[in-house]
Amino acid sequence: MGKTAIAIRHVGFENLGAFAPAIRAAGYDIVYHDVGMDDREQLETLDPDLLVVLGGPIGAHDEHNYPFLTDYIRFLASQLERDRPTMGICLGAQLIARAAGSRVYPGSVKEIGFSPITLTEAGQKSCLAVFQESPTTLHWHGDTFDLPRGAQRLASSQFYENQAFSLGANIIAFQFHPEATSVGFEQWLIGHTAELSQEGISIPRLRADAEMFGESLDKKAGIICRSWLNQIRV
Repeated sequence: MGKTAIAIRHVGFENLGAFAPAIRAAGYDIVYHDVGMDDREQLETLDPDLLVVLGGPIGAHDEHNYPFLTDYIRFLASQLERDRPTMGICLGAQLIARAAGSRVYPGSVKEIGFSPITLTEAGQKSCLAVFQESPTTLHWHGDTFDLPRGAQRLASSQFYENQAFSLGANIIAFQFHPEATSVGFEQWLIGHTAELSQEGISIPRLRADAEMFGESLDKKAGIICRSWLNQIRV
C-alpha cells in the first residue's frame, strides 16, 4: 500500500513547490487539504505518513479573526505527541511552534526577499547543510516565535534567531521558504501585492532576484527534502 503525504494549504499559490518532486520520488501520493474549503474534521480521522503545513498570509496567533486555527493547532499537537513525520513552512512552522507550546508574535521587521541564513552547528549536520556554501534563500514573514522546548535551532538570519528548528528526527520547521520554486513565483508577486506595496518593496527587484537565484534554490530544495525524508523514523 502506498504512502500518503497530506499538505495543508492556506492559499493556492503557496504549495509544495520544489519539494513536490522529491516527495513523490520517495513514494508518497500527495493530497492537498485546502483550509477553508476541505473538511477539517475529516482531516483529523486520517493518519498520513507525512504531514506538511504550508505558508500563508495570516498570523498563527490570530484566532480572533481565524478561529479555525485553534482546531488545526490541536491537530498538530496530536501529531507532535505521536512523533508523526511533520514539516512546517513559514506559517506552518509558526503553527508547529504554537502546537509545541511556544509563543508566536509580530516581529520587529518584515523580512521579505532573498537574503542569507546562518546555520548552527546542528544545522550544518542537518538537511540544510546544502546552504553552507551559498546561504541565500527566500524569506517572506513578519511574525516570529520562541524556540520550542527540546527543539534544536538549525538556522538564524540577520533579523530573526529562529529560522529553522527540529524536534527529533521526525519534525522540522522552516521559517523561510526553501520550497519556493522559480516556476510560479509570479503568483506570489500577484497574491502578495498589497503587502509588498505597503512595505515599499520593489516587485521588479524581487522578480529579478527570483530569476537570479531560482534555479539554484530549486536544486537545493530537492536536496533538502530528500535528505530529511531519508532520515525520518517511522
